Order: sequence, then structure tokens, then C-alpha cells
Amino acid sequence: MRFFTWTASTFVALPVVLAGQRKGQFPVVDGVIGGVRNNTAQLKEATLSPLATTPGKLRVTENSGICETTKGVYQASGYGDLTSSKSIFFWYFDARNNASTAPLSLWFNGGPGSSSMYGLVQELGPCRITNNSKSVTLNDFSWNVNSNLLVIDQPVGAGFSHGTTSVGTSQAAAADVWSFLQIFLADSRFSRLTTADVAIWTESYGGHYGPAFATYFLSQNSAIAAGTVSGVKLNLKTLGIGNGLTDAISQYPGYISYATSNPYGALVSTSTINRASSAWSSSSGCKAQITACNNGGSNSVCSAAQSYCNNNILSPLVGNHDIYYVPAGSDDPYPADITSWLASVRSAIGAEVSWAESSDAVYNNFASTGDWMRSQLPNLNTIINAGIRVTLYNGDADFIVNYQGVEDMLAVMSNQISTTFQSQAFATYTVNGKKAGLVKNAGNFSYLRVSGAGHEVPAYQNAQTGLKTGEAAFQMFTQTMAGGQLIST
Repeated sequence: MRFFTWTASTFVALPVVLAGQRKGQFPVVDGVIGGVRNNTAQLKEATLSPLATTPGKLRVTENSGICETTKGVYQASGYGDLTSSKSIFFWYFDARNNASTAPLSLWFNGGPGSSSMYGLVQELGPCRITNNSKSVTLNDFSWNVNSNLLVIDQPVGAGFSHGTTSVGTSQAAAADVWSFLQIFLADSRFSRLTTADVAIWTESYGGHYGPAFATYFLSQNSAIAAGTVSGVKLNLKTLGIGNGLTDAISQYPGYISYATSNPYGALVSTSTINRASSAWSSSSGCKAQITACNNGGSNSVCSAAQSYCNNNILSPLVGNHDIYYVPAGSDDPYPADITSWLASVRSAIGAEVSWAESSDAVYNNFASTGDWMRSQLPNLNTIINAGIRVTLYNGDADFIVNYQGVEDMLAVMSNQISTTFQSQAFATYTVNGKKAGLVKNAGNFSYLRVSGAGHEVPAYQNAQTGLKTGEAAFQMFTQTMAGGQLIST
């Protein structure tokens, strides 16, 4: 085992991964982070060999004893079969405390096409992967301490989910997730959760998923109330997004500013910065292409914008640094790889296919529609205006969705709290008196910049101030789920 101490950071990691294992939620295509393959001109469907399904119902393995080892805490995993050829994998954990009255938190990783097992095993679930990638330990700061937790592999094709991979937009993904939840809540094992408060938590491409899912849920609730749709309303109360890509037009300049100056030093040379700046601002450059995409642009226009901007801005600016944790070298092996552990427990949790960290088929479908460049900021504004408690958070050591870009987006959002929020100064955010980062609150909205954390914020600890792995994220989660602002303790 190797021990890494990054002197530019406040964090200490003990990382080991399998040699050659590609890690991360943003696929690398022909050497380009978030690139577009030449064969993605149209959305494609790929189907696995058929497996036995029960359309409209769950297939469940109960109390496997895997991951959550707290005595008496119920867990279940398995599939919700949307159709005979579309099955979504889930892993559910009761709250360790007061499960009968606890809210329901949904967790989604990004990609698009990445498995939510990342979040479960590397970040915030009942167990955490050890640095040898072979075992897990109990996570004292699991997000199921006081909340029921439902981790979902979506869209179909991501992680352990399997079947026809036809989803290529955040809106289509939202519809499938809604359908899955209707199946989940109709099952007698989980029907008690129909009255629970619901929270959507997501990260990375979840900057798209979160606002799209939340607005879809609210629209379906309204349709149910109007009698035009049948189903169970979801009592949506909370939306949380970590290091989220939401609005490319405001966030992409953050790659240039972050590469130039950040808490860990410049990432690339001045000449590289200048080339990226020209690629952004030229008459046919990245800014112009994103604008065209969001002014009614076709799928091909938006897909071309993704290809151009990621080739000429995102990828070149990271330099010889890890895109998820810049104090590291070009391939930081932390958090530890989870592939071998998931393979070892696959049968026990009822998973039917080999796990893949990211689905190329799903990613290609999203690349073909240019969903990446289509802004979800209007939907985020809608959610805030609807009174939903919203928390955005960002690790300041992340490049791929860096805090400067997110804060640039927050500076242009337009909703009921935006004027108040933008007039606020940052305040220090502490956990038991120990500094964790900087915070702003306004009404039903909070934003937290977490010092020293990478892309997967709950996977990190602040060793300098004595915070444990996941402790700062747990306080943020707990305060948000209680319906309040982020307050220092």
C-alpha cells in the first residue's frame, strides 16, 4: 500500500487501485474528457440477451448482510422492471434511526452513464471501500443514519441495470426514474414510504439530472392532482447537487479561471490558457456554439458544441493533474476502485449482470443529443421558486466541475432568492468548531464550498483541521434534510 500526502492540500488519502483501471464519472473519448465519438450522429439502442423479468414489479433480495451491518437495519436490493427489456437496479437501506418516520433520500451519480454504486461505496453509503479495494468498513457518517436511502443505477444500462439503452436526454431519464419509483412504492415492502418526504441527491452530471428529475416529479404531481395522470405523488422537499454541471454557458469560463488560479496553483502554461480563451470567445468558438445550442439548436448543433468545447477548453486545461482532485498527479488512485468488491458480492445482492463503472452506450446516446450543453438552469430556478429546499456544494480541489464555474452560474441565476444570495458575503462553515469551508445561505437555498475536497465530496477528510472522512458532508446533508440552512457548529 502506498501512502500519499499532498502538501498543497489539507487532505490525506491512502489510495490503491487496479493498474490500468479507468476511474471517474466523465468518460474519456479518444483522449478527450467528455469527448464525442464520430459514430454518435443518432441515438442508438443496444439490448442485452433477455433475462427473466416481471414488468411493472420489483424483484428483490432482502437483508443480504452486505454493506450495512448495523444490527436490525433492513436492506434490500434488486430490480424494478420497467418493461420486459428495461430493468433498473436499486439498493435500499432503512435509516439506522427511526426508519418508520424518516425521509427518503434518492442518490444518483452522473456520467451520463455512470453507476450510482460510486456514491454508495466510495462516498456516502453504509459501507466504505478500503484502500486495498478488497473489502469495506462501516461508515459512521452514512447518509442512512437518519434517512432511508435508495441508491439507483440509471439510466438503463448504467451499473447493474440492464436492457434496452434508449435514454439519451435528462428528461427521458427523469421519466424512467419516475416509472421506477412508482413500481418501487407500489411494492408492499416499501409502500409505507409513499407518505415520506423525498429528497433528490446527486452529483457531477447530476447538475443536469437533479433539476430535470425534480421538475418532472413536480409536473407529474400536478398531473396526478388534475386527474390526467394516475400514480402516487412524491412528496418532494429537497434537492442536493454536488459538483454539478448544470449550465455550460456560465460554467465553462470557470475552466479557464480555475486553471489560471486556484488554491493549489496554476494548472497549465500561459500559452495553453490563451489558446483556451481564444477557443471560448472566437466568433465560432465554444461560447457561440453553446449559445446556438440553447437558442433552439438541433441535436447535432449541441453535440458539436460538446465536442468542440471539451476538445479545446476542458481537456487541455487540466494539464498534468487529476481532473477529480488537482493536488494529485495525472491519475490519482483515490478513492479506491470498487470493481473487484462489487464482483465479489454481485450474486448476494441479486445483481444479474457484470458491473461496469460507466456505460458507453448510455454516454454515446447523451452525446448524440447534446444534452450536456443544454442548460438545466431554468429548471433549477423553477425548483427554487417552488420552495424546495436546495443545497449545492463543491469541493475546491475538483477541476472537472470546479467551484469557480459553479459560482459563476450562481451569479447569473434568476429566482426568488438570487438577489439576496448574490448580495451575501461568504462565511466560514465549521463542523464542531473545525473549518470545513465557506458558505452562503438565502431563503431556501444554500451553497457550500468545501475546502480540500475533490469531485466526490463525501469521500474526503480534512486532516489539517481534524475532520474525519465524510464528516463535513454529513453535517451538510443532515442540516439540509432537516429543512434548514447550513449553519456552523
